Amino acid sequence: MLTVLGWLTLVVWLGLAFGHGWFWRTDQRLPPSVRPAEWPSVAVVVPARDEAAVLPTTLPALLAQRYPGEARVILVDDDSADGTGELARRLGGAAGALPLTVVTPDPLPADWTGKLWAAARGVAEAGAVDFVLLTDADIEHGPGSLETLVAACGEHDLVSQMAVLRTETPWERLIVPAFVYFFAMLYPFRRVNNPRSRVAAAAGGCVLVRRSTLERAGGLAAVRGAVIDDVALARAVSAAGGRTWLGFASKVHSVRPYPRLSDLWQMVARTAYTQLRHSPLVLAGTVVGLALVFVAPPVLTFTGPSWPAPAAWLLMAATFVPMARYYRQWPVLGLLLPLTALLYTLMTLDSARRHFAGRGAGWKGRTYSST
Repeated sequence: MLTVLGWLTLVVWLGLAFGHGWFWRTDQRLPPSVRPAEWPSVAVVVPARDEAAVLPTTLPALLAQRYPGEARVILVDDDSADGTGELARRLGGAAGALPLTVVTPDPLPADWTGKLWAAARGVAEAGAVDFVLLTDADIEHGPGSLETLVAACGEHDLVSQMAVLRTETPWERLIVPAFVYFFAMLYPFRRVNNPRSRVAAAAGGCVLVRRSTLERAGGLAAVRGAVIDDVALARAVSAAGGRTWLGFASKVHSVRPYPRLSDLWQMVARTAYTQLRHSPLVLAGTVVGLALVFVAPPVLTFTGPSWPAPAAWLLMAATFVPMARYYRQWPVLGLLLPLTALLYTLMTLDSARRHFAGRGAGWKGRTYSST
């Protein structure tokens, strides 16, 4: 029986490594840039709730963007209690290439998530622009980020970059690259970028969307209750006939710290069960799948009588090497993927426990029970 399981894990990993959209590669970068004859107008919308700690780093970098066309930044102060709006106005008063407008949304309706309601207020404030860039308050855009993003858009209707997340503490180095690896396993970037594929996804920290296509998709109201709003938005755009693109960033970084295991645990657990559509059956399948794919190879390596299980473990670790290099971490971390997968399994189970306890998905004082 152990020999059969060992062979099964190896077959699974051969299928994942060579038949699952090359999910483990990190070569999906922005498409080749084409400088337009006339640069489209862009509104950069930043929903911000209690973000005073990160704005001194991220907002000046955004305002310093030099863009050949018409562009402006709209920060939506989402009922902050830490002076986010006042701080943003002070930062906007300094010299910058882009003008800043700070607005506040109306009271949050019951069927909207806070971030999407704030983003919708920013989109409304933007008016008749060609593109809207939805970017989080913790995202730092490097020089030329906006111009490069627009120039690479081409015929795409939604272009999103997975921001480089922070990996400064030991827990961040262990869990964050694996988080992006697992995300790419769920939504292989090459399949997202294939116009013949039905896979659609985005990374919410940096999403450039064509305004006309967004309106054709029903606007942000079409996904107003979505907790995993980035993927929901990409699906809405794709369903409306829009073409989406998702890749890895080089000029877009998140400065949000997750220094402790509890911080990372909260980040994953607040949406993990929502990702599974609140289905106990899907949860059970996910737990079994994670155990078979990630945990079984090292367990069978030390208990099984044959070589397929250690071969599967080494193949698993090899697929993690590009992600480790992208995050400038030791490639040997791939051997620890079973441990990280076990932690993610526990986080997912905790997410389900919170749901059944009526706690839903929470973020900054708000709790949502919607999908």
